[in-house]
Amino acid sequence: MKKIPLPLLLSFNGGYVDTVGFLALGGLFTAHVTGNFVTLGASIALGTGGVLSKLLALPVFCVVVFASRIIGIVLSRSGRPVLRSLLLGKLVLLLAAFAVALIYGPFNDPNSPAAFAMGMVLVAAMAVQNGIHRAHLPKSPPSTLMTGTTTQIMLDLADIAAGGKSENTTVAYSRLKRMVLAVIIFALGCGAGALAYVLAPIWCFVVPAILAICAPLAQIETPEGD
Repeated sequence: MKKIPLPLLLSFNGGYVDTVGFLALGGLFTAHVTGNFVTLGASIALGTGGVLSKLLALPVFCVVVFASRIIGIVLSRSGRPVLRSLLLGKLVLLLAAFAVALIYGPFNDPNSPAAFAMGMVLVAAMAVQNGIHRAHLPKSPPSTLMTGTTTQIMLDLADIAAGGKSENTTVAYSRLKRMVLAVIIFALGCGAGALAYVLAPIWCFVVPAILAICAPLAQIETPEGD
C-alpha cells in the first residue's frame, strides 16, 4: 500500500485544525496566526470575545517555534532523530488539546480560561508543525498558509500560458502539480473540520491527534537533516 506523503498529511491537518479552532474558540486562527491581527481588531471593534487568545497567539507561536528549533539542534548534535521526535511532540500537544476538549468543551465562552488554554495548546502544536515544515520539508508548499502557494500557482500558470518550452516552464509544470494538490488537500481539511465541528463539537478534536499518530508512518520525500 502506497504511503501518503507527509507534506499532504500536514496540509490536511493544518486546514482541519485552523477551521475547528476558528469555529470553537471565537474566531481564533490556531495555524494562520497572523490572521489573528484582523480578528483581534474585529473583536475590539465589535466587542466579541477571545481578545487575549488572539493577542497572545503570535508570541506563543514564536516562542514554540524557537524552542522546537533549539530542541532539534540539541537532538541533532546528540545523534538522535529530529523530525520524528518533533512529530511526537506535536502529537503530545494535540492529545492534550483533545483532553481539554473532553473535560471542558464545548467552549461557549471564548474568554474562559479553558478556551484560552485550548487555543494556546493548538497554537503550540501548529507552531511545531510549521517549524517541521520549514526545517525538514523546505521543498514542499507550506501546510498552514495558502496565500503564497496560490500566488505561485498563478505565476506558474502565467509562465505556462506565455508559451514556449523553456526550462522555466518545465519547472513551473512540476511545481504547479505539487502546489495545486497542496491547496486542494488543505481545502479538504478545512471542509472536514467544519463538518466535524457541526457533527461533534467536542470529538472533532480527536482527528488531529489521529493524523499526528499516522505522521511518522507517512512517506517522507526529503531527508530529515539529522
